[in-house]
Amino acid sequence: MNEARNAAGGVKDFATGMVAPSLRIGVTGLSRAGKTVFITALVHALLHGGRLPLFASLTQGRINRVYLEPQPDDDVPRFAYEDHVQALTGKDRQWPRSTNRLSQLRLTIEYEASGFIARNLQSSRLHIDIIDYPGEWLLDLPLMTQSFAQWSAATLAASRKEPRLTLAKKWLAHLKTLNATAPADEAAAQKAAKLFTAYLASCRTDEVSLSTLPPGRFLMPGDLEGSPLLTFAPLPLDPETKAADGSMHALMERRYNAYVSRIVEPFFYNHFARLDRQIVLVDTLSALNAGAAAVNDLKTALTDVLSCFRQGANSWASAVFGRRADRILFAATKSDLLHHSSHDKLENVLSLIVADAAERAEFAGAQIDVAAIAAIRATREASVKQDGETLDCIAGTPIAGEEVAGEEFDGKTEAAIFPGDLPDDPTASLDGSLEGELKFVRFRPPQLDTSGPAGSVATFPHIRLDRTLEFLVGDRLI
Repeated sequence: MNEARNAAGGVKDFATGMVAPSLRIGVTGLSRAGKTVFITALVHALLHGGRLPLFASLTQGRINRVYLEPQPDDDVPRFAYEDHVQALTGKDRQWPRSTNRLSQLRLTIEYEASGFIARNLQSSRLHIDIIDYPGEWLLDLPLMTQSFAQWSAATLAASRKEPRLTLAKKWLAHLKTLNATAPADEAAAQKAAKLFTAYLASCRTDEVSLSTLPPGRFLMPGDLEGSPLLTFAPLPLDPETKAADGSMHALMERRYNAYVSRIVEPFFYNHFARLDRQIVLVDTLSALNAGAAAVNDLKTALTDVLSCFRQGANSWASAVFGRRADRILFAATKSDLLHHSSHDKLENVLSLIVADAAERAEFAGAQIDVAAIAAIRATREASVKQDGETLDCIAGTPIAGEEVAGEEFDGKTEAAIFPGDLPDDPTASLDGSLEGELKFVRFRPPQLDTSGPAGSVATFPHIRLDRTLEFLVGDRLI
């Protein structure tokens, strides 16, 4: 059934692409990785001629026009690009709100092909469809391969290890009062779901910053809040025991299965299975801030999630019967919170985190790259002398409420901050030896330089956005 749905979508995309070539790019990433900012900055740079020296087709002068077009999918909301630009450039200069629903944006590039044959046989117009969705939804993909009993066992095992154990006390205490074989009790199920959701929410605070937190809709329920689809929780079960009719076990299992079949699978087959390219944004710095447990949990989450994706080299058959992501970029975001001397080290940390997932993708035939990026650079670099030592710092306007060494910032005053140095050996990020050595502070969006020629539009400063664009779409503009 699901493969038939995937094939039907592939046939539709193939037929559309015969008339006007398109490239579907999934902007993937866990919560707070910066998906909304990335899409906004990428589109803004293309529309307004941002400084992109490594984006070959632009520097060669072969891009004639870039513009936004109406939505290609009538049932998917439009990405609120203009609202996000206003938030970033308005008087208060705020980061856009995190994604809370699926959205899409179509960008069209008109260009001159570089070869004689291509100029005469190939369309010189490429549609780029960018798909955005909440990071919490990404966490659900591994559930497609897990039974209720398997998910319960894995979730309970994780909750009994620190730092989760302290956060899970109330939920685990209530769990002891539940009897899986007892008659189903709606009030008990609602309380279990409420306490379980509170536990998941506590796991993603800045101090802990854990990543493996399915089901994702528990953290972002939207219209499903209060629905039976979100009123279940793990139970301690004997894996060999079948749920008795009318039991609490049967109730929880039925709702879990409904959640997977009605929410997770349609999301995967209607959107993920149709992607050509993926950029996986990773908030590596928040995990490093929180410590080794957060970094290891991030590694587990990304490996589990990416094992669900369709990836590998494409052919005419895959174009018709189901696309595969043939290029995947793993991007460590917010690299502007580090001095440039640590950017390569940040890439090495991310390479270690995604090593298992990247190896699987490469084996399937997909091209892989890892980059440390900042879609919008909020800082500049500075040097500060302290106790006779010169420190490589970053400077900008910290967000109100951010704190370093007991000093709380007001959101108006600029400051130069030394975030610490990443180690040459990336394994230190996994073994706990960096605890207390790093401190990354959030900054307000930058004030754009408006000193350019009259009529020009100031674009956002960035780090390696041009390299990102070249990897994701450069080969389609030759």
